[in-house]
Amino acid sequence: MKKRSILPSIILMCSILLFVCNNNGESMKIKYAHKTGENEQKEYVESTDGKADTDRKIEKGYDLPIDARQRKEVEEDCKEILELISEIYNNADKGGANNVVIADEVMEQMAEKVKGTGCPVTITEIYANMKNYKRLEDFLNAATTGSSGSVVIYEIHWDGGIGRSEYTYDGKDMYVLSAKAAWSHDGKPVITYISRTRIKKWRYTEKGYFCYELCVPEYPEVTEIVDGSCMVRVRPQTKENREMSQKCVFGLAYQGNNLLCSDWDVDHMEKLDYNGMYEYLYAMKYQKQFPSEDYPDGIPKDEFEHLIMEYLPVTAEEIQSYAVFDEEKQTYAWVSLGCFNYVPTYFGTSFPEVTDIRENNDGTVTLTVDAVCSMILCDDAVITHELTVRFAEDGRFQYLGNQILDNGISNIPEYQYRIIRE
Repeated sequence: MKKRSILPSIILMCSILLFVCNNNGESMKIKYAHKTGENEQKEYVESTDGKADTDRKIEKGYDLPIDARQRKEVEEDCKEILELISEIYNNADKGGANNVVIADEVMEQMAEKVKGTGCPVTITEIYANMKNYKRLEDFLNAATTGSSGSVVIYEIHWDGGIGRSEYTYDGKDMYVLSAKAAWSHDGKPVITYISRTRIKKWRYTEKGYFCYELCVPEYPEVTEIVDGSCMVRVRPQTKENREMSQKCVFGLAYQGNNLLCSDWDVDHMEKLDYNGMYEYLYAMKYQKQFPSEDYPDGIPKDEFEHLIMEYLPVTAEEIQSYAVFDEEKQTYAWVSLGCFNYVPTYFGTSFPEVTDIRENNDGTVTLTVDAVCSMILCDDAVITHELTVRFAEDGRFQYLGNQILDNGISNIPEYQYRIIRE
């Protein structure tokens, strides 16, 4: 199961917030072969209206003008990068013809190729490490002290296309000139959008995240909230933390189960949502999505209990007591998340990131985990918790407890069970 399928909304958030900008920065004028006084007046009004519109855009900070020189430079840069990775793209397995998706390994090969340009480059994968990250970090550190400058970073996308982001700091304000380039059906590079936006506020965190908020349309221009929050992982994770994140916590995350967002231990396991966690443990074990259509009448007792007991130190009798269990049918209830049993929260979109690994004297391992949320909250540690696990020699493991630190549980929504336990 590809990791990208679980939390696609985090990886795509920044790109869907940017707006297509077709303005080349020149005032629009109506030209006449023979001008009369009336025509001259009309042209003057048209010109001043265009200037006023440009002034309004500059004030609001989005859909900013892009001059012809900048636009040409961006287009040429994007096409050069696509040409650089074209051979890898052409030889890659692209899946369905109408829905090109390339493997993480192929994206990594492309990133290695782009790395040779000296520019920072990353891929659209949750735990991806940025190559040449020091150039972006140096730019951010300099901007923090008030020094002006600019930096260009590239991102390899799932479809084999690229994103180009050019950050510029003028000593007062920071701007991002964003572009996306993709492959046409006949294999030619095409520019799908270019936009320039002012960054309303930004910070570079101690963990190495570039967090910022774009200027976006606000009420009364729009009636719904437009999220301008973006996060870029700059400083890489260690290999050990990345592997442990992928193995132990990514498949669970913070939506639909409460294993990582509640306090519990081996003596207090009654509040865990066993019916909710089953599909996530299933996906972790079998590397594929839980086939809910195969269980219209519930999950058979033995299947359910066997999987739960593989990952948690709990008995079959305890599971029957804690979970929603039908004694007559000998099945455990399961329903998918939906509008009738789940209220979406920003915290629910967070993904877990292991930041420290501690080996204990009793042979267990305690993982320090941060919940990273790029939506609205734009926080690289909404909560920090310690997850204790025990590994077997064959690589399998059990969860033994979770503790949310610094009273962080008071800062997140109360967990909502998808099936009410009577």
